[in-house]
This record gives sequence, structure tokens and C-alpha cells, in this order.
Amino acid sequence: MSSIIQLLPDHVANQIAAGEVVQRPASVVKELLENAVDAKATDIKLIIKDAGKSLVQVIDNGMGMSVTDARLCFERHATSKIRQAEDLFSLHTKGFRGEALASIAAIAHMEMKTKQDQEELGTHIVIEGSKFVSQEVAVLPKGTSFAVKNLFFNIPARRNFLKSDTVEFRHVMDEFQRVALAHPNIHFTFYHNGSEMYNLPAAGYRQRVVGIFAGKTNEKLVPVNEDTEIINVQGFVCKPEFAKKNRGEQFFFVNDRFIKSGYLHHAVMAAYDGLLKDGSQPSYFLYLQVPPNTIDINIHPTKTEIKFDDEQALYAILRASIKHSLGQFNVAPVLDFDRDANLDTPYHYKDIEAETPTIQVDGTFNPFTDDKTNQHYAKASSGSGGNFSSGSYSGYNKRVEPTASWESLYVGLETDTIESSPFTFENEEVTSSLFNDDEVEQAIHKTYQIHKKYIVSPIKSGMVIVDQKRAHERILYEQFLLNMTVNQALSQQLLFPLNLFFSSSEMKLIEELKPSLATTGFVFEEAQSDHVVISGIPVNITESEVSLVIEQLVSDLQDGIPASSYSQNDTIAKSMAKILAVKTGSYLTEKEQDNIVNGLFACKDPNISPFQKPTFITMRVEDIDKKFAL
Repeated sequence: MSSIIQLLPDHVANQIAAGEVVQRPASVVKELLENAVDAKATDIKLIIKDAGKSLVQVIDNGMGMSVTDARLCFERHATSKIRQAEDLFSLHTKGFRGEALASIAAIAHMEMKTKQDQEELGTHIVIEGSKFVSQEVAVLPKGTSFAVKNLFFNIPARRNFLKSDTVEFRHVMDEFQRVALAHPNIHFTFYHNGSEMYNLPAAGYRQRVVGIFAGKTNEKLVPVNEDTEIINVQGFVCKPEFAKKNRGEQFFFVNDRFIKSGYLHHAVMAAYDGLLKDGSQPSYFLYLQVPPNTIDINIHPTKTEIKFDDEQALYAILRASIKHSLGQFNVAPVLDFDRDANLDTPYHYKDIEAETPTIQVDGTFNPFTDDKTNQHYAKASSGSGGNFSSGSYSGYNKRVEPTASWESLYVGLETDTIESSPFTFENEEVTSSLFNDDEVEQAIHKTYQIHKKYIVSPIKSGMVIVDQKRAHERILYEQFLLNMTVNQALSQQLLFPLNLFFSSSEMKLIEELKPSLATTGFVFEEAQSDHVVISGIPVNITESEVSLVIEQLVSDLQDGIPASSYSQNDTIAKSMAKILAVKTGSYLTEKEQDNIVNGLFACKDPNISPFQKPTFITMRVEDIDKKFAL
């Protein structure tokens, strides 16, 4: 029997490795930016086209490579960072696997230009699908330039799995922000389709955070600084009042490497205990420095998850340092009452003694007389030394003469009394039913709310139980979808326009959504690079809900925006219905209950919510009878 196990060809092995290393254009951006950082560059340019599908180019002014290194860097497991296994536990650089460039070259058209500072000429290499097309000597500036074109050109199935340009651009933006935040000492420039997205000069951590997220980020930040034997914590957390519904602006960096850690995130949330609303997430930018031998980076293919030797100690230090910063900058509540500056003594009254108030008593005042009598009494008593006279009480002692015929007060009152009883009763008309016909009719159509979650309404065959949240979602969804389809949404104009500030990435998303949001009733008066001015809002949204609605809508749509207009409108209608629908646990008046029930059964599809969940169930009288027959 012949052998069935054989070694894979190099180009096939590279394509398999590319499936682990390169999932989308953002993966290429991450690898190339980290290589540029490892090359000790001080100026890095990122240029992409079509969200990286057509071109990803990274240009740096780093050390460059020799002719031999330029050819060898595209071989698998070729790296300058690792010499022996022990080096894995003392890493100070980003890339160390030696698979990135080989994997990228296997699935794209790649062009590299590199030159060392001490060399007169550089090297220009062109590779297409792991095949070397050319290698030439060229006149080049110091540093390295990688250009990756036509990603997944030889793997159409992988290319078809890519999302829309908006989604892929969002992922590229995330990777760029992570590298730029980790290295504020490097000048980064980012271009997309010829437009400059970012121009971040070398600066400190605070300036870099503000430069990336713009808006009013600077006034949101609370500095964190703690230095211990096992960890050094620096960075910023945001004030609780600026917390958001999404977890977008949350960054951990360990030894200048971006990581994800649910354990450390829990430590941050514990520090904010009692300061956040339900469902809110704080923003933070935290830089942790630990000894390299106390962490294990090589546990995840993308190296975004690491293992700490003493996680419990890190948890306690991180929570305590954030809590200390929030309290130090008067963000956390204290036991003392806030001092009101209006109650302080004015400066020019500081040295003036307080005057003792005097008491003046009018001994001639008589509270039992009216104003006119008091005036007359005051005049009379002024000449009598305060002696009381009999005339002073004339107004008080005035008597009302009794009515001449008191029986006339009761004329016209006819009462039927029962003579045989010592007590007097009014006759009442006895009816044969507990309620009259109108009350019975009203009771039949009455709705009831159960546990602030369900609405019960009787019907001819039994009763219907409606989920108030899902029913309201269905009502709002069809309203928004109809408004966006026929473009006849009603808007309420605001007396004072609202200024809402967002990060640069969020503003790009809002710009793309503006036409669809306008059909729901939003009126955008102005849109800048870091804020929008809204002068009109939909009629079913209050002014205080606008910021929450826009933030939640952006958060929901960041994961994926459909390419077609109809699908985009459907997604927006679902998101807005979910945000504005009445929540479980909300008390509804009888009129509100009736509106939801009537509005639900007026919908085109009342049976399910926009998220394919049942909105109501019915119980027949026969089903109820069976329960009692047991």
C-alpha cells in the first residue's frame, strides 16, 4: 500500500498560513504597521484604496533592509526577533513569527522597496502569489515601502467573504488607531482614496488620544498614574457622565502592544461601581508596563490575548489606581455635601461685624378687628394712653339678626322617609345587575398590565396577552420604514439646535447615514469633522433622547451596513425601533395600553417583532375551562 501522507508545497502551505494571519485588509494593515514600528521608524504613512481591497501601502523611514534580508524576509519562519525558545519570554517587539510577509505575498500582488541609511542604492522586489517576479537595484530614500495590491486575487472565495467597504474601512481604522495610540512618539499619516484621514504628529499620550478621537475628548479624560514593583499603570479613563452604550473606546496596552482582556475590563468596571447607569460602558486608554518574563504573548494567533503570571495582583492594582484617580479629581461621589459658593460671605463684608437685629412691637395692634377698625382704634387710643374703649370692639361684637322664617330654608326639598323607623333613610332604586350596560361594555374592553411587561385584553374567544416591548417595536418599525419609503417623515423643529460631538470614525459613519436619517425626521443643519448640528428631530423622539438615539444607532450599525439602500433603511428602522420602544418594567396608563394593542393589530404583520419574536399569544375560554377542570 502506497503512502498517503506527503509534504505540502510551499505555496499551498503559505496560503493555509495566510488563512490564519490574514482575514481581511485590516490584518495586512496591522502586520505592516507593526513591522514599521519594529524598524524604529519615526514617520509612518498608511495609504489604502477601496478600504484596502485594492491597495494597502505602508511607507516608513526606519532602518531598511539589506539585499539579502529583503529577499529572505518573504520566507516562512524567517525573523530577526527570535534566536532561541527562551526569547519568546523576553519580547520587546511586535512581529516575531516570521509568517506575516510570506502569508501576505501568497495571496496578493506585493511590491517592496527598501534601503538602509549607509547604502547608496536600495532593493526593489515584486512578488505575485508567492512567485518572485523581479528583483532590481533602485535609487530609494531611507526606509521601507510595502505595497499590497489586489488582496485575495487568487482566492476568490475568500474575497467574496469580505464585507462592504464601510465595514472593512472600520476595521482598518481600528487597527490604525491601536498602533497609533500605542506609539505617540511616532508621526502617523493615514490616507484613504486620496483623502487625508489622520495627520498625527509625535506628541504625548494625551495629545495622541485627543488627536484621534477629536471632539471634546480632552475634557472627558481623567489621568491615571500608578507605579508599583510588578506593574506601572499610566493612561486615562473618562468621566462617568460621558459613558456610552458601546464598548468602542476601550484600549488596553501591555508593553506597547494592544490586547483584549475581559479580566482587566472587569477591574475597570469594578472601579466605576455605583457611578454608571445600567448598560453604560466607560471609555479608557490604559498603558501597562510589566516585566516581559511575567507574560506569555504566544497564546493567540493575532497576539491580542496574553497570559499574566499574577492576574489577581494586577486586578487589584488596576482597580485601586482608577478608583483613586476618580476620587482625586472629584469625579467619584464623596460623603460631604457640595459647598454652595452663593452662601459664602462676600469679600467686602469679611471684616464687618454683624448687627444685632432689633424688635419693634406695636402695642396698639388689635388682631380681632378689621383694618378700618384698627385704624380708628389706633387714632382713638393714641389720645387715651392705650386704654381700651367699648367702641373698639363694635365690629367684633356685631350680631347677625336671626332669619324671620327659618322654615323657608327647607321649602322645595322633597324627601321620602320611612315613618315606622326612628331613623331617616333615603330610598334607593334597586337594580337587577351589579353594573349598568355602559359599565359592562367598558369592562369588556378594558386592558390590564401584568408585571409591567404584558398587556392583557379580553376578546370574544378568550383573551390576548401582548408583550409590550415587542409590540411597540413592531409599531415603530413599520412607522419608520413607511416614512423612509415614502419620504414623508414629520419633524419637530428645535428652538435651539443641538450640537453633538463624535469621534472621527463615528462622524464618517454619520455622514454616510445622513440621507437615511433625514427620511426618519432628522434635520442636519451642519456637519463638521467632529460634531453635527441637528435642528429638527422625529416627532416621537424627545430632545433629551436625541444623543442617546444617535450614539446607539451608530453603535448598532458599526458592525455592518448593508450596501443596498433598502437593506440600510431596514437596519436603521430596526435599530431605532429597538432604542425607542417602551422597555420591560415601564408602567403604562390605560390609554397607553390601548394604543399599543390597537396599534399592534393595525400593523401589516402584527404576529412577530422586527427581530422575529412573537408579539402576542391568545388563550381561548376552552383552554381556561380545562385548567379549572383538573
